[in-house]
Amino acid sequence: MRLHLHLLSDSTGETLEAIAKAGIAQFDGVETIKHFWPMVRSEGHLDRVLSEILQRPGLIIYTLVNSGVRRTLEHRCRVAGLPHVAALDPVTDALQRLLGQEAKARPGRQHVLDAAYFARVDAIQYTISHDDGIAPEDWEEADIVLAGVSRCSKTPTSIYLANRGYKVANIPLVVESPPPPILFELEAPLVVGLTTSPDRLIQIRRNRLLSLHQTAETAYVDQEAVAAELAFARRMFADRGWPVIDVTRRSIEETAAAIINLFGERRPEAGA
Repeated sequence: MRLHLHLLSDSTGETLEAIAKAGIAQFDGVETIKHFWPMVRSEGHLDRVLSEILQRPGLIIYTLVNSGVRRTLEHRCRVAGLPHVAALDPVTDALQRLLGQEAKARPGRQHVLDAAYFARVDAIQYTISHDDGIAPEDWEEADIVLAGVSRCSKTPTSIYLANRGYKVANIPLVVESPPPPILFELEAPLVVGLTTSPDRLIQIRRNRLLSLHQTAETAYVDQEAVAAELAFARRMFADRGWPVIDVTRRSIEETAAAIINLFGERRPEAGA
């Protein structure tokens, strides 16, 4: 059995990860694909996250202290029929009754504000601000740059890596609109190409179009056009000597782990 598990937090999501890990450990034969959505503190950000979640529906576990954002999430989940659980509610409610006081509505209050915490928050903020080709003038500041055609899991992989403390920029590769030249001049970041099989990509894109109530018969999902897009990206990766990861049969966690390994192998070279 395959389960998509969406961990949605207004902080780093570490608490949710621990809760999810403990819960999943109680079940056998479940392939869990975790999707991390940290630092969700506005309804605009929530809208973008929910559009991604609808493509891979599953259980949503969340910690949100902003009442407006929380109500919107819960309403949207009920409308879409998505199962959702407020992870800390039972504990918080019990403590409120026992202590006779209201809980402080402060995101991430349980974390010790040490240097590592602030570095992780900085990485998440950088990654969110450099999603989908935004702000190329800052790409040199990234630890990792992900490149690939549309719907190759660039954004969720970037967020997962950011939650591990890596600053990540991701760049869409479009045949008709080549990326800025600065992409080919980067020195500090590790640039990784993401690819997938045409059939899998078409399936994901069709689901995306359906979720947006758009026609499913466009060049976006045309077999020849998609194959040409992927070939264009592969040639670019090969010409630049960038490492390539095929995400066709990989979970976000597996893709991120492979990227982290590449980053670790490269670090000694960068310091040489």
